[in-house]
Amino acid sequence: MQTRSFYIAGNWRLGDDTFSVRSPYHGDLVAEVGVPTDEDVEEAMAAATAVLKESQRLANHTRADALTHISRRIEERHEELSELIAHEGGKPIKWASVEVTRAAFTFRWAAEEARRLGGTFERLDTDEPLGSRAAIIRRFPYGPVLGIAPFNWPINLVAHKVAPALAVGAPIVIKPATATPLGALALAELFDETGLPKGMFSVLPISGSRAEALVRDKRFGMVSFTGSSEVGWRIKGLAPEKRFALELGGNAGVIVHDDADIDHAARRVALGGYYQAGQTCVSVQRVLVQSSVFDEFSQLLAKHVQSLKSGDPLDPTVDVGPLIDSSALDRVAAWVDEAIQGGAVALCGAERKDPFYAPTVLINTQPEMRVVCEEIFGPVTTVTPYETFEGAINEINASRYGLHAGVFTRDLQRAFLAHRDLEVGGVILNDTSAFRADQMPYGGTKESGRGREGLRYAMEEMTEPRILVLSDVAL
Repeated sequence: MQTRSFYIAGNWRLGDDTFSVRSPYHGDLVAEVGVPTDEDVEEAMAAATAVLKESQRLANHTRADALTHISRRIEERHEELSELIAHEGGKPIKWASVEVTRAAFTFRWAAEEARRLGGTFERLDTDEPLGSRAAIIRRFPYGPVLGIAPFNWPINLVAHKVAPALAVGAPIVIKPATATPLGALALAELFDETGLPKGMFSVLPISGSRAEALVRDKRFGMVSFTGSSEVGWRIKGLAPEKRFALELGGNAGVIVHDDADIDHAARRVALGGYYQAGQTCVSVQRVLVQSSVFDEFSQLLAKHVQSLKSGDPLDPTVDVGPLIDSSALDRVAAWVDEAIQGGAVALCGAERKDPFYAPTVLINTQPEMRVVCEEIFGPVTTVTPYETFEGAINEINASRYGLHAGVFTRDLQRAFLAHRDLEVGGVILNDTSAFRADQMPYGGTKESGRGREGLRYAMEEMTEPRILVLSDVAL
């Protein structure tokens, strides 16, 4: 098999060593990928620094045209990229296809926002001593961006870092997950087809320990990180003076009140908790159900979960793929076993079938169990009864995480109450926490992170306002 090159500011390199990318499903070799040398890493950083002034002076239409080109090429290579995701990450092809479609949308939205980039005009003659003055306020990049991406969305979460950076004229260096680096390298191919300065984009498939030196490097003005809370907060401590956007973990809660469509709620939880084997930060983990409909909902959920099909990710009928590796399987199995030994009851699943963990529904759990209070990142949900809607809100807020929450109710007052009182970045009404539209503001509170993604919002995170004061002007 030919070794896959990495991308350094317009140049494809092999490095002096390689690492293997293997399918989580059958363990077969998907690709050998070159490992950048220290000299390659330095070249990527130096190129990003050198091109910054040129890139931020590009015309809006130049950036927008390049982003549109990438979006169109993603659509043209849809089938190929979907299969790539399924092979390297084990994501079922039906969901890999959705990811590719969303990535095309992400670049398209970035192109549209790039065309709208402008500034604001503000009169400053609000008090007599200020005189006849006005201000123009524009936004400029903090500097080159370091993007660190996770394994679970190997194309679209890379897109959520690359697209807004290119839109604002910020060079970006991507460090993809070494389990799934091929999606980022595919995007580098598409970037290379554009007319943007080559130094604006590099992909460094290096280990996390080597990436820490990049986080510390003062040439990067911003770090955009998506991954675990533990790692995210630790690397923020490596460079506290930098701008950080942290999209971290969660153990998302969903409230199902008795006035909701109970079967609809159960079907949506069966999707939102398991479609990516639970390996997404907004995956449903905790379901709080009003006690009067608890038994009905629990049985419906177990029925719908048992109907999910696990198997070969390339099979279009498969719903649930394998976990990413054996350590993930070990963690999920250990936490479920621990919960059952502590009195929890499995309505379905609770069985390890390497490389899968059977989709699992647990009841009779306790708040201190790790399946409840930590992020399991696997195909497991817990279902717990509640008496009052306010009590359910308090239970969700008891978590140290706060990314998304879902609320099923037909009552508008409860919807507004949830929006006001839930300590999360997003409340999804009559759907689960797993919903995300790529243009909307996305991010969390508490240990789930800081900052927001979603093109326009990410563009604001990557830039700072700079004011031009005009003196003695006719107003």
